Amino acid sequence: MEHPSHFPDERPYPLQRHLGFVLADWSEDYCRLELPLADFLMNRQGIPHGGVYATLADTAMGYAGCFAPKGAAPRWAMTLNLNVNYLAQCKGDLLIATANRTGGGHKTFFADASISDNLSTKIASATGVFRYRSSPP
Repeated sequence: MEHPSHFPDERPYPLQRHLGFVLADWSEDYCRLELPLADFLMNRQGIPHGGVYATLADTAMGYAGCFAPKGAAPRWAMTLNLNVNYLAQCKGDLLIATANRTGGGHKTFFADASISDNLSTKIASATGVFRYRSSPP
């Protein structure tokens, strides 16, 4: 199933299509992803699996550091370090990940992320270190 995007040049990749998250906002040093909750995202306790939060945070931070204006060559990065803090239980039915590039240089960058639900519950926070790549893997 194809998911809507405000960025038609940025096609959903296979894991994104499978999980169902959408690139809702993307600009220089910033990204917002949204993921409607579904049964297959839940753990044995019936709450979203922690890996879902980690995936959203990692992806949002990577996008935050790789924005390229329309017409510019795409930018790519890989994760060198990811740290996730789980803060609260999700209460809503939509996960929202926001991320900001916080620093770095030509080869690496740093970012932080926050994950909340549509009821404003802050569920997780994350930090990451990423290395720019010259091309996709």
